[in-house]
Amino acid sequence: MARFVKMHGCGNDFVVLDERRGKLGITPTRAAAIADRRTGIGCDQLIVIEPPPVHSDADAFMSIRNPDGSEAGACGNATRCVARLLAHETGRLTQIVRTTSGDLHADVLSDGSVRVDMGPARLDWSDIPLARPMDTLHLDLALGPLADPAAASMGNPHATFFVADLTGVPVAKLGRDLEHDPLFPERANIGFAQVLAPDRIRLRVWERGAGLTLACGSGACAALVNAHRRGLAARRAILEMDGGELTIEWRGDGHVLMTGPVATAFTGELDLAAYPP
Repeated sequence: MARFVKMHGCGNDFVVLDERRGKLGITPTRAAAIADRRTGIGCDQLIVIEPPPVHSDADAFMSIRNPDGSEAGACGNATRCVARLLAHETGRLTQIVRTTSGDLHADVLSDGSVRVDMGPARLDWSDIPLARPMDTLHLDLALGPLADPAAASMGNPHATFFVADLTGVPVAKLGRDLEHDPLFPERANIGFAQVLAPDRIRLRVWERGAGLTLACGSGACAALVNAHRRGLAARRAILEMDGGELTIEWRGDGHVLMTGPVATAFTGELDLAAYPP
């Protein structure tokens, strides 16, 4: 049996397992089975806390699996959840979480919210990555009523479409098709953003490998960065998502800060042998 914690940030929910005392045998197939909302526990991503690399400053390594078993490079809301767990465990309010996309620094604030430095936004076409050289501020991509998205990498690829009114936009259908567009060799997270004011953006995100989620932290970061690049928003704004709000700031040094709430839904024990290897 393996203990787990079910957590979420603005409804973006995770099953968190701990491998710091030994491997649990989490394969892509087993991760997908646990993430299944009918026959497993159910989550947007399965998170495994692992020991930090030797001679690193990180407090832990965080691996991320999508519901289809594929690996994700970064997840801002999951980082905030893991930082809260580590802070409670160690008593230190500042934590460094290592991911395949680099070290993420997180701070538990006095009001209980968690702020994570997602690192610099990467904006070159090869950073996203795209299949061919292109201006990432204006991608040559359109589908149905959507056109002219901007792209940014926050450790994973994002394309943001700006719309006048999100109401009535078939986000799930369009997101499903756009995720797999040939322009994105590693697939992409697709954001649908409506700028309400320079400091407020309504956002929905179709996440690669996960589908439409209640919130997407890295997608919120990419949306703010792309909105500011387009002259549509300030460097700091509140991102309204289906599951709640995140405050995103794109600092002058290029780093993107995300601040928002974290909650524990429940804890339990998981019989890993009951899931396919």
